Amino acid sequence: MKEVTFDHVRKRLFVGLISAGLIGSGLLLAAIWYFVANPSRSMLHQALLLALGIMLVGGVVVASFGVGGIILSILYARDISALKGPIRVAVNIFFPLALALGRFFHIDKDRIKHSYIEVNNFLVKSKALRLSPGQILLLAPHCLQKSDCPYKITVKIDNCHRCGGCAVNDLLELRDKYGINMGMATGGTLARKFVRDYRPRGIVAIACERDLTSGIQDSTPIPVLGVTNERPFGPCFNTQIKLPLVEKAICFLIKDKDKERLVS
Repeated sequence: MKEVTFDHVRKRLFVGLISAGLIGSGLLLAAIWYFVANPSRSMLHQALLLALGIMLVGGVVVASFGVGGIILSILYARDISALKGPIRVAVNIFFPLALALGRFFHIDKDRIKHSYIEVNNFLVKSKALRLSPGQILLLAPHCLQKSDCPYKITVKIDNCHRCGGCAVNDLLELRDKYGINMGMATGGTLARKFVRDYRPRGIVAIACERDLTSGIQDSTPIPVLGVTNERPFGPCFNTQIKLPLVEKAICFLIKDKDKERLVS
């Protein structure tokens, strides 16, 4: 069965949901304060509610700066270094809440995750990242390999015979052209092993919305540019990729002087 793609999904979906989550958290704090100030409550109840409120206040204040940082970064198309920490806190706290709000409003969870990836990519691109090719890791899912191919490439990617029958050959050509590192993973465990082994300072990751969102969060603070794959035959089976998007992500991370040398 052919899966729906979400190329038209914009950043404002995820930003709107985490903003709604922030407003909801503020209302919860107001309710807690009301009950704490209510004299009909026992001292024990008031103390417990006050302790809960104090814990929430810290998270909500930091997350407020984070949500504001995301919005300002998008509006001004620039990295706001002072708010890197709060932005990370906001995303980690409110991403699950955004998914919960999406379920409440009957919004497809993959649409929300795709919007999250768009926000992440924008934030990464707002940074002044200029890495050498050896500091970049291209992570691809094994489902890009043709299902009937007899050659195992997850352990050693150069086992690919480069027949051109799937996207693996094209990705290897990009690896060789730019001199970057590349790994093909069967899941999160192997992907994390590639990250440990290569110790990259920037990652270009290809996967579905679910794996990309978890991979981006697992790789923090390493910047990850996510490229969603296409699934004309359903998930995890003979998936495809728009190669220009992958090459564009690689080129963004490479230092200008290295880029000129490689292209010339």
